[in-house]
Amino acid sequence: MSQKFYITTTLPYINSEPHLGFALEIIKADAIARWRQLLGEEVFFNTGTDEHGLKIYRKAEENNLTTQAYCDQMSAKFKNLQTALNLSWTNFIRTTDKHHEQAAQEFWQRCAANGDIYKKNYQVKYCVGCELEKTESDLVDGHCPLHLNQEIELINEENYFFRFSKYQQPLLNFYKAKPDFVAPDHRFNEIKKFVERGLEDFSISRLKTKMPWGVAVPNDSEQVMYVWFDALTNYISCLGWPEDETKFKDFWPGVQICGKDNLRQQTAMWQAMLMSANLPNSKQVIINGFITVDGQKMSKSLGNTIEPLALVEKYGLDAVRYYLLAEINPFDDGDFTYEKFAAKYNADLANGLGNLVARVTNLIEKNNLTINLNQEINQALFKKIELAMKQHNPQLALTELWQVIKQADETISLAKPWKMTDTIEIKKVLEPLAQNILDIAKLLTPFLPNVAEKIILQLNQKQITKGEVLFPRLK
Repeated sequence: MSQKFYITTTLPYINSEPHLGFALEIIKADAIARWRQLLGEEVFFNTGTDEHGLKIYRKAEENNLTTQAYCDQMSAKFKNLQTALNLSWTNFIRTTDKHHEQAAQEFWQRCAANGDIYKKNYQVKYCVGCELEKTESDLVDGHCPLHLNQEIELINEENYFFRFSKYQQPLLNFYKAKPDFVAPDHRFNEIKKFVERGLEDFSISRLKTKMPWGVAVPNDSEQVMYVWFDALTNYISCLGWPEDETKFKDFWPGVQICGKDNLRQQTAMWQAMLMSANLPNSKQVIINGFITVDGQKMSKSLGNTIEPLALVEKYGLDAVRYYLLAEINPFDDGDFTYEKFAAKYNADLANGLGNLVARVTNLIEKNNLTINLNQEINQALFKKIELAMKQHNPQLALTELWQVIKQADETISLAKPWKMTDTIEIKKVLEPLAQNILDIAKLLTPFLPNVAEKIILQLNQKQITKGEVLFPRLK
């Protein structure tokens, strides 16, 4: 019986088109999921769209659409990423799915039964962009630092609250017992310090008259759930919870990937909610940084947003996947410029992998060689990649593979098989190089699945031929 593995991205909020930051998150999750599949594990890979809340409601109004029509339109754009980015997800959930809404209501009732939901009047500063309450210390000149172009709103109403303060010590105990719970370590230290300072109960509902687009609060027709409380439940509702106990127990707890702006929600709020509902906590949360563009935050107002699908159309899918996985730091902020992209593409793909494959296969074809390849992957190389992927670090894995490519290039340049006349001697040089390339291609399948498949097919022909140019050089 195969081991089971669960991984999920956050659900992108559908107030805007898919952006490069989410492409990074989902491609990284895809690489991890494919690696686990390569190990023979049964993988449940979840993603989807977060579709409730004030921001969505207002966006639909701006576009003169019903809220559901707007959600249907935008969710389809994210679902299309599966083909466009060659993603291997096994589940796509929408928070407007009927089953998810019912699961969110069941989750609410379990927290309420534990005495963790109560009602009170309150006044708070609120950032619609984050869909989060803000204290004065969170603001810069009266604005949210993540949404400087939006005014902070004042909410003054009676809502339901979650007893977050009750879970300060349970969370700290959990963190102590799970020293690898959050990666990287500096993000784990950040959330531990946040919890140590003390926790304030947070609002988990809104008046339906002010914000009608949300999951109905059980037994209160005047309130709808606050978007974060509803959306976080997707990580278990996607497994058929609460009805499908077998599937839930098979796959949960799982690994979650999110951006650093989700640190508090995923590693503290959601974990406290799970404790309240008497459910197991997440297995691990992996935190990504942001992608800047030439050192600046991506922003529509600056006109520097990068659309991942436009990049794919211009440079090819494998090139985009490679840049995001190999160039962008897996745990901290990374920068994108077209100049950096072109330099990385030419150095590593056109002059690196692509050139090596072309040189070796061309020489095999020209000398009409029969090459015998072992289908078992080199174990020493496999273990290096396995170690990197245990750390959820595709960048390190690709660095290891490109080191082998570099060594192979040096071997062929030193041996100069194109100057040899003895077929046996030529084969002695080229056969190990072809084996290296096959091993690299097989280990590349989680990261660059398209080109890896092409190389594997090319090398497994009875008579190896040069084939197409894998990565035409950029000028």
